[in-house]
Amino acid sequence: MSKILVVDDEAIITMQLEERLHAMGYTVIGMAASGEDAIEKARRLSPDLILMDIVMPGKLNGIEAAKVIADELSIPVVFVTSYADDTIIEKAKQVGPYGYIVKPFNELEIKAAIEVALFRKATEQELRKALHAPAGKGIRRTGSEEGEEGGAEYVDLPEIKTVLLKDIFTDIVLFLYADPTLKEPIFKFAIEAGLKKGGRNFFAYHHSVLQKYFLKEIQHEALFTRRIKKGEVYLLPGILEKCTASLPGDPLAGTLQVLLDFSETDEFPDILAVKDLVLAKKARNIAVSGIIAVNMADIDHHKIKQLSDGIAKIIISTGKETTLSFAHRTFPSESVTVVTQATIDDVVKKSLEPVVLSLLNKPISGYDIVHEIHNRYNVLIPQARIYTYLYDLEKDGHLVMRTSGKSKLYTPTETGKKYIDNRLAEFKFVFRHILGEGTTSIPTAEKK
Repeated sequence: MSKILVVDDEAIITMQLEERLHAMGYTVIGMAASGEDAIEKARRLSPDLILMDIVMPGKLNGIEAAKVIADELSIPVVFVTSYADDTIIEKAKQVGPYGYIVKPFNELEIKAAIEVALFRKATEQELRKALHAPAGKGIRRTGSEEGEEGGAEYVDLPEIKTVLLKDIFTDIVLFLYADPTLKEPIFKFAIEAGLKKGGRNFFAYHHSVLQKYFLKEIQHEALFTRRIKKGEVYLLPGILEKCTASLPGDPLAGTLQVLLDFSETDEFPDILAVKDLVLAKKARNIAVSGIIAVNMADIDHHKIKQLSDGIAKIIISTGKETTLSFAHRTFPSESVTVVTQATIDDVVKKSLEPVVLSLLNKPISGYDIVHEIHNRYNVLIPQARIYTYLYDLEKDGHLVMRTSGKSKLYTPTETGKKYIDNRLAEFKFVFRHILGEGTTSIPTAEKK
């Protein structure tokens, strides 16, 4: 069980973090309210990881305290802060943090940041051991093979890849994952995409915290959920039969999007029965589509073959080396493409306008846009940059802003909707032109 030190001068934040961390299975071994206090407790308690605020009272802020801790103790630090402007991020980068979370946060972000940071630390320790061992497979050295100091040394590591996916609700997709901590953002987007499409949406799961994000949709019966308790997988075929039997005749309303997450695989024959039923419904031209997700940690290749039989679209997430990205739009034409994370970073940061415009199809805050981009593309954009663009759109009459609680939500006006459609059409045309896909003019349907 990993030991975590929480550093924040706001008592409410530290209490929230302590409660959530305990619920996730971590041990909070101490709390600090200043940079000096953080250093003293880090020396005394030797935590596995520190969650560190940046702006705090005292002589040292979080960044300065993190530098002392990194230099002296080599304890990984993840910043948890309300500040995400370029200046602070650049200062934070100089001390080599293991993560950067912008408040307000949620359990998924905290869990993912902690696990990635601990994984990175463990990997670095293994690399140091390997680099001090005799030269072997996977280790490249420059300089003398006799262990000469000063020569650059590195180990060939797997490059992080991103899998780009089109509309997930046109067919049945099998999603095999190895690390359960990485699935929740993908599932959240899948549910949002299904709700946006309309029709019925059914989410069945063994363990999940996603329900709390969709309380309104569940209450209004736009989303049906079912927790699968031990020994209850056999009940799912009956539920799916009722769902499909009562579908209305309307082509749009008469669709059923499913997200079936089997994180426990003890009842494997019943899981196969569910898969076979969904495929049988599809074969009879019943409008059922979506994701069948299975934790492949405890199943062998024979079972994987049984699961994949009859399913054309199969995604495998091997862990932290693979990111999955579901696209809102259906351009380019390829359904599945794998690229490096560096390419994703370049495209998202340099072509931010179409990315933001694609998210303005519902009331949304600048903070939510930052987190949506991070969840989908694993790219962190300064919040100030997003809000500057939103302010410009509002000033030009393309967006209206209303306050909901503490959030400022932006919604397109009628002229704004036309502007957004036109701009996205123009971006598509330019991308097609650059890629040489043969389009010589903007399609009539895209002209306004």
